[in-house]
Amino acid sequence: MKGRRRRHWLQATRRRGLPGGARPAEMYGVCGCCGALRPRYKRLVDNIFPEDPEDGLVKTNMEKLTFYALSAPEKLDRIGAYLSERLIRDVGRHRYGYVCIAMEALDQLLMACHCQSINLFVESFLKMVAKLLESEKPNLQILGTNSFVKFANIEEDTPSYHRSYDFFVSRFSEMCHSSHDDMEIKTKIRMSGIKGLQGVVRKTVNDELQANIWDPQHMDKIVPSLLFNLQHVEEAESRSPSPLQAPEKEKENPAELAERCLRELLGRAAFGNIKNAIKPVLIHLDNHSLWEPKVFAIRCFKIIMYSIQQLLSHLDANSRSAATVRAGIVEVLSEAAVIAATGSVGPTVLEMFNTLLRQLRLSIDYALTGSYDGAISLGTKIIKEHEERMFQEAVIKTIGSFASTLPTYQRSEVILFIMSKVPLPSLHHPMETGKTGENRNRLTQIMLLKSLLQVSTGFQCNNMMSALPSNFLDRLLSTALMEDAEIRLFVLEILISFIDRHGNRHKFSTISTLSDISVLKLKVDKCSRQDTVFMKKHSQQLYRHIYLSCKEETNIQKHYEALYGLLALISIELANEEVVVDLIRLVLAVQDVAQVNEENLPVYNRCALYALGAAYLNLISQLTTVPAFCQHIHEVIETRKKEAPYMLPEDVFVERPRLSQNLDGVVIELLFRQSKISEVLGGSGYNSDRLCLPYIPQLTDEDRLSKRKSIGETISLQVEVESRNSPEKEERVPAEEITYETLKKAIVDSVAVEEQERERRRQVVEKFQKAPFEEIAAHCGARASLLQSKLNQIFEITIRPPPSPSGTITAAYGQPQNHSIPVYEMKFPDLCVY
Repeated sequence: MKGRRRRHWLQATRRRGLPGGARPAEMYGVCGCCGALRPRYKRLVDNIFPEDPEDGLVKTNMEKLTFYALSAPEKLDRIGAYLSERLIRDVGRHRYGYVCIAMEALDQLLMACHCQSINLFVESFLKMVAKLLESEKPNLQILGTNSFVKFANIEEDTPSYHRSYDFFVSRFSEMCHSSHDDMEIKTKIRMSGIKGLQGVVRKTVNDELQANIWDPQHMDKIVPSLLFNLQHVEEAESRSPSPLQAPEKEKENPAELAERCLRELLGRAAFGNIKNAIKPVLIHLDNHSLWEPKVFAIRCFKIIMYSIQQLLSHLDANSRSAATVRAGIVEVLSEAAVIAATGSVGPTVLEMFNTLLRQLRLSIDYALTGSYDGAISLGTKIIKEHEERMFQEAVIKTIGSFASTLPTYQRSEVILFIMSKVPLPSLHHPMETGKTGENRNRLTQIMLLKSLLQVSTGFQCNNMMSALPSNFLDRLLSTALMEDAEIRLFVLEILISFIDRHGNRHKFSTISTLSDISVLKLKVDKCSRQDTVFMKKHSQQLYRHIYLSCKEETNIQKHYEALYGLLALISIELANEEVVVDLIRLVLAVQDVAQVNEENLPVYNRCALYALGAAYLNLISQLTTVPAFCQHIHEVIETRKKEAPYMLPEDVFVERPRLSQNLDGVVIELLFRQSKISEVLGGSGYNSDRLCLPYIPQLTDEDRLSKRKSIGETISLQVEVESRNSPEKEERVPAEEITYETLKKAIVDSVAVEEQERERRRQVVEKFQKAPFEEIAAHCGARASLLQSKLNQIFEITIRPPPSPSGTITAAYGQPQNHSIPVYEMKFPDLCVY
């Protein structure tokens, strides 16, 4: 009997590949004397372990174990449990060589087996990985992490209903914050922790049956761990490591791995989950005071720039924080917005700009009141005005950065939206009263116009009707009538930004009388049909505001430079023959303002207007290329150079202008003569009749609101009344039937009617300018008596007494006439008696 047992033991030993007299450790114990009776899966597992762990995994026996697992998948969970038992025992006995062999065998089984029973095997596998991660040995932690990463890359065929990764999220996050004494080991542990978190995300993010990885309890651990490694290496980079060590460091850089993991995490987030991923970032930046240096915050939001919605909400939540903190948040927004991935901006465009403009208004209120609560009391945090100003500039810069990434149609919407927020003195847009209200209105106007200037910079639109619609242009030009010089300058610069479509703006930054403008290398394009329609509709409005802007006493050199640039750009971008004629009339009217001086302008302003007219007429004469026109302008400029250099831009628009103390009685040789210009241009095909008419701006409601009226504007008002009121009362006629012939006649006769109307207006203007005072007074008296008679008729109709119940009597001419009877004498019907 003994010989038979001995023989069976030798056969089992040979099958396992062990020396004849050797006994594995597993044969000691309960089954030590009956190894051949052990289950086959245990024998196959035992055979993969060599006698010396340094020899590594026995590959031939591993292949047998793999084949057995594939042939009998129901045994897979038992194989996993037995391997787990061996690994836990080897870890306890510090036999780390066998631990590595066990993990290698588990990895190979996982890669090979995808049967329905793999879930139970995975439970054993995760149990072994958790055991390694709990160890204090860095090598075992790294080994467990690598195995988990391999497992995370496997796509399982069957779902799991009861698997949990809470322990792994906590443990990997802890490894990301490793503070090991050895720098190299610390880096390896942190990288292993980042890889582990990446594996958890990959394994759970697309599996609906798993625990939701986007829950705050998980995100509050994962995201700060990644940001910690980003921030830590950023601080290490600031210490400027040696260039020779840089290539090796780049291979083992936790920051790059953390950034890649964070990008992957946010890339897998759905719209409903992005909030939980962004909130820990904002909390981390708040807790570590990372908004003020803003370098690290910018790096973070360049990674997550398409989630700007959360940053905007965070800006609103921090509206009472220090100005430096708010400025840091806004500058992070600005840096994130310039990234080319424009389409990934989350919130709507107007909502984004509305948030920024709201913060701008709040900052203005803080600067005026000096506190966040509107009143200074004990315990109130005092606000520094220069910090609020820095924040306002940051908001304006951010608005420009956002707008630069938008397509043209969206930028047009933003422009209209910002302009609608500008407080204006009109019936529909009431302004605050009082000194504080006026300061708030002024600061709001300036900040919003600065924002509008940022948005309009670089704006390219081929159709000026789309770039400057009527509702926008009306509101913009109404601000040009305000008394504040800074606001008027912003309006001029905004108009220049819109009109300049070929980059000619910088070529007119200085005012001069060049003898040859070809050195400017202007880009001139033919005026399109859309531009012609725009000028027909809005040209008089533009001319009028330019004319009124020239008459302002508070103008400085920048205003005249902007006016010159605006006139020059209109001449280049939007001019046809009619526009050129009107611009020349406008500039000659400005010359008359300086000469007559009804506005009592200072000497500098008058010299500046003379110089502005000389510079523009020198430019337009060379653009029109009419030799006689150029000769006249050149002669006047040369005469001024000799006799009155203070009327030229070279002497006026300098740091120390050379002015004349007496501008009264300027000789005609120093002036550009309207008769001469109309004569020379008329011979070249221009409308000489129109050139002979002096320019008179039209009066509108804006002037009444701004209380600015002149004699010329009053005459214009009389012309308007003359054109709208006729002395004869026309009888009402039935409406004419609309036919094809009627429409054809209207189209053909429209040009003639326009010319007749223009001629009639010219005659009325001449009548008021040249007719004697008695004739004008008689005409106005006749109109007044006519008006009074009409009013008497209206009063007679409306105040006529009610008809009498007693009947009527007949007056002269057979017309019935009603008489009023006292109430007490009236006879009422019986039904009215009580």
